[in-house]
Order: sequence, then structure tokens, then C-alpha cells
Amino acid sequence: MKSKVHIFYWILRLVAAFIMLQTLFFKFSGAPESIYIFETVGLEPFGRYASGLAELIASVLLLIPRTTWLGAMLALGVMAGAIVSHLTVLGIEVQNDGGTLFAMALIVTISSAILLWANRGNIPVIGEKLVAQSD
Repeated sequence: MKSKVHIFYWILRLVAAFIMLQTLFFKFSGAPESIYIFETVGLEPFGRYASGLAELIASVLLLIPRTTWLGAMLALGVMAGAIVSHLTVLGIEVQNDGGTLFAMALIVTISSAILLWANRGNIPVIGEKLVAQSD
């Protein structure tokens, strides 16, 4: 049973990291859709580069077992910004993407939330207290 849970957590790590990493090309290369998104929310170009860098760091941290909690926390922050932007300014569907970007943000958010909870014991200072409270 424990190995199945371990595999599940690795799948969540890989899915979240893959989604964030595959969007980096579009952010860093200045793809028209990325520029449109960040111009619409008033953060072009700084926001595009900053969110891309944050997603890159989060992806790497997610894949290192000792820092998964930190990567999950960073990913949650970045995805919170993305989801709020979709719900308030951009809309669910951006440039006829069928809601794909919004769905990917939700997948990363859910994956990261599960990973943060599963790795809460690794958080410095408060981690042991969080695990003890939930037991």
C-alpha cells in the first residue's frame, strides 16, 4: 500500500512539474498568447518573466523529495495568481484555447495542494507540529 501512495505522489510531482515546465518556452520566447495574457493583466513583460522563473524554480523543487513542500507552496502561489487572473480579467477561455490554460492551472493547484499536505512534516519549524496535530 505504501508503495502505491509513493507512486501516486511521484505522479503528482511529475504532472505538476511537466505542466509548469512546458509553459516556460512560451513565456520566455515571447509567444503571442503569453504576451496577450500578461498585457491584459498589466504585467508584461516583467510578470511573464517572473512567473516563468517562479514556475521553473517550483518545478525543480517539486522533484527533489526534501524540497517538495517548498515547490508545492511556490506552485500554489503562482497558480493562485493565474486562477484569480482567469476568474477576474482573462476569463476561463483565453484566445479560443477551450479553457486549457485554466484547466492546467487547476491541475497544478490540486496536485500541489496534495503534495504540500503530504509533505507538511518536512516544513522547517512547524512541520512536526502539523503532523502531530493531524495524528
